[in-house]
Amino acid sequence: MIAHGRAIFALVLCAVVVLVLAPVQLIILAVARHHYHFLPRLFHRIALFLMGVKVTCHGKRSSHHPLLIVANHVSWLDILVLGSVASVAFIAKADMKSWPILGWLARLQRSIFVEREERRKAGKQADEIADRMNEGDVIVLFAEGTTGDGNTVLEFKSALFGAAQSALRNSDHEMVSIQPVAITYTRLQGMAMGRFWRPVAAWPGDITIGGHLYNVILEGAIDVEVCFGPAVDFTRSQNRKTVASKVHKSVRDLAAHSLRGRNED
Repeated sequence: MIAHGRAIFALVLCAVVVLVLAPVQLIILAVARHHYHFLPRLFHRIALFLMGVKVTCHGKRSSHHPLLIVANHVSWLDILVLGSVASVAFIAKADMKSWPILGWLARLQRSIFVEREERRKAGKQADEIADRMNEGDVIVLFAEGTTGDGNTVLEFKSALFGAAQSALRNSDHEMVSIQPVAITYTRLQGMAMGRFWRPVAAWPGDITIGGHLYNVILEGAIDVEVCFGPAVDFTRSQNRKTVASKVHKSVRDLAAHSLRGRNED
């Protein structure tokens, strides 16, 4: 009963924080759009604290622009985790735009919604992402295209790297920096998760996000590591698939190193 009471209390506090910060964020978006990162980052940190999620960061975000961050994808928690350590905007699936509450929150932090299955729209969507990158926004791409189990990194979809090509085509920049980032969920209640317990944090998508959110808060005390790797230069002469493969290897190696450091089973 105590655990359920704590979970409900955390959810209520999160709702209060949203109600307080959302009107301010709407004003910022209307009059000072370039400063829209501050409140979402604050919210992500508060939400993680209330849920009992502790983030440890290794390395730091590249200072080069345009910058595309490419990360593995384990859970909806990844958005809060990355958003708490860096001022970024996310690429999200188009159907998320219509989700109650979460879709609204995603719009408040200027997420870019794409229809990945609509190939005829791929060029226009890549141009939209490129425009945001050229304006100075740091964009996060979950290149697997879906969530994994947190134990391995799935293959990257090279087509999603088209935004980097568009950023070069639509500007005078000589290169775009692509920074690999690994997100690994390593401990639960202070103990190494291992393969068996990692699904506590991983969200496979076949259960409701509300139910998974409640279970995460119920468990509490989850440790997650964010590992920033060296940025990869993407120039006009380079092949998209080659760069995607190089970034994938970097993310996979960063994730494996992080998991081994936590006495992986």
